[in-house]
Amino acid sequence: MTHSVPNEALAPAEYAQAATELIAVLVEQVGAVLHITLNRPESRNAMSLQMVAELRQVLAAAEGRAGQSDAVRVVVLRGAAGHFCAGADLKDMAGARMRAMQGAPDGVDPIAQVNAEFGQLCVAYARTPLAVVAVLEGTVMGGGFGLACVADVAIASETANFRLPETSLGVVPAQIAPFLVERLGYSQAKRLAVTGGRLDANAALRLGLVHEVVSSDLIVPALDKVLADILTCAPGALAATKALMDQARLREPQDLVQSAAAIFSQAAQGPEGLEGMTAFIQKRKPAWVPA
Repeated sequence: MTHSVPNEALAPAEYAQAATELIAVLVEQVGAVLHITLNRPESRNAMSLQMVAELRQVLAAAEGRAGQSDAVRVVVLRGAAGHFCAGADLKDMAGARMRAMQGAPDGVDPIAQVNAEFGQLCVAYARTPLAVVAVLEGTVMGGGFGLACVADVAIASETANFRLPETSLGVVPAQIAPFLVERLGYSQAKRLAVTGGRLDANAALRLGLVHEVVSSDLIVPALDKVLADILTCAPGALAATKALMDQARLREPQDLVQSAAAIFSQAAQGPEGLEGMTAFIQKRKPAWVPA
């Protein structure tokens, strides 16, 4: 018998127990790094509603452990069995379409509801204060394409095959569209959407969708290097920087001068700023860098 994970965030003490209840993802923490594996290999890790709920649950639990001795600082997303994600699970959409045809008693559109659940997932990973690294292999399609766009760092193997098939299927990349524009710019995002875009790993690198392409046998060393670099950064400063850059996307530089100065001052006078400057003067690593 399988058990779904509840939607509310777990208390930190329940985190390890929750991991044993997950059925659509695998979770392993190594130091400050949380490895999350999309684990539906029979469907090339197509994203079911169960997977969406578990991905959000695991992230919320990780965020809730900030400041603790076992705090998570980096989340790594990867797919099982050589594929990242083949997009939405069509069984969930078929079920929603059937409910829509029957007439939802509460007036809620079941299809829109299913679609919005995935959108909330993308928002959660895009706006998390934790660093997010995506390891992209094999099929990266639809919703998987969207998750690749929200990652702070995207590493692709030469096997990665990106596809944006929605318009060729008569639907719309509704929840992915904002993140495509954010990652690729309006022109390239629109081009991919209207052509049912197909990209290999090198084309994705040229567009800026991914940041590095390596051969399959070098994925682990490449990931280790990125993780080592991220872990040299103070977790609070990293979170504040992500939040500031999120604002900078939508505001003119002159509008951010005073608020950015206040953010800098707060960081410089805080424990991380004091530790970082002291460590620099003493020619040692700051306390947040793993031994």
